[in-house]
Amino acid sequence: MTATVSTPHDASARAALIAELKASAPHEAALRLGVEPPARAAEVLGEMNPSMAQDILDALDTEARSRIAMAAPRDLAEQWARNTTYPEGSIGRLMDPPHATFRPETTVGQAIEMLRSLVRTALITYGYVTDSDGRLLGLVTMRDLLFNDRANRLGDVMLKDPFALHPTLDVSDAMRLTLNRHFPVYPVTDEAGRLVGLVRGSVIFEEEAFEIAAQPGAMVGVEKEERIATPLFGSFKFRHPWLLINLVTAFAAGGVVAMFQGTVDKLVILATFLPVLAGQSGNTGCQALAVTVRGITLGEIKPGGAMKLVAKEFFLGMANGAVTGVLTGIAMYILAESQGSPHAALLGVVVCFAMMGSCAISGISGAIVPLTLKRLGADPATASSIVVTTATDVASMGLLLGLASLVIR
Repeated sequence: MTATVSTPHDASARAALIAELKASAPHEAALRLGVEPPARAAEVLGEMNPSMAQDILDALDTEARSRIAMAAPRDLAEQWARNTTYPEGSIGRLMDPPHATFRPETTVGQAIEMLRSLVRTALITYGYVTDSDGRLLGLVTMRDLLFNDRANRLGDVMLKDPFALHPTLDVSDAMRLTLNRHFPVYPVTDEAGRLVGLVRGSVIFEEEAFEIAAQPGAMVGVEKEERIATPLFGSFKFRHPWLLINLVTAFAAGGVVAMFQGTVDKLVILATFLPVLAGQSGNTGCQALAVTVRGITLGEIKPGGAMKLVAKEFFLGMANGAVTGVLTGIAMYILAESQGSPHAALLGVVVCFAMMGSCAISGISGAIVPLTLKRLGADPATASSIVVTTATDVASMGLLLGLASLVIR
């Protein structure tokens, strides 16, 4: 992030433009930024979260991106180019250029004089000591410069072997590594130990907060790119494909009912409890799904812990299903008895066991779906609610109608 000197009017207009870009999807922000002069566009991108800036740059056409890069400070343009070489969701996409870099033989006095000019154009928190090949040797704080003799060499006063992140590290993994450190800035080094950029702690947490905030939408097929300001047609394009998929899966649940049409015609009272079982088991599945996705995001699921989680959700679903199943079975018995049904007791038992089975299956589905997506390399939250809902609907309706057709002749 760069520091710029401007009039209050310019600063206010720039802040308004940045807020507008943040509220837009990358391709929409790229269209908005494309009408700005290249120098202003570069200035605005330099003040934004590097990940957002990178997404907007990627959405620009080659010519517009080149004009903005030419108008930007050289070190910032080089950093943008370097950041594009790293995968989405990695620390490498969040890097700012490392401005305050020094050699170990540089004296404290020389470093202070160099910083006098640097702080006018960039936000400096630490100084970084590197060798001739760019490998990170140490870190210098402002306190080190303030309380050491001006003739001392930085190599003698620096903090050696400072904590550093790797550019290919996932943001969620980086957040866990930095959770108990709380440094304002983290150096980023490659495999050879060369300093390739800096990442601000606030940017890491902002990026992770965005990912977490996007999870509820991802579970039901809402793309991360969609914002409140997304135009109507844009939102339609984002959402409609998933709704079509949901329609297809809904036909699967409808097919189960059609398979047992004779049972439904014979025992119309069963139709009263179909939505009850579907709703209860669906909620059970969504609870397991939410816990599993959160566990994956926070890294709480250790190697070998997936089966334990699935087993826990199975027994938890069975236990919850037993309690609600007994209550639902009693309700079925009372209703069937009031209608003079000769199968009132059997219907109550069927509903009870169907509730237990469907809740158990829902718990398993809520855990297995995101774990499977994660193993396949996909976002574990992506439309997982649609898949889980289909599984719970099929299970609840299939068990209720299937058991009824077997037990009651």
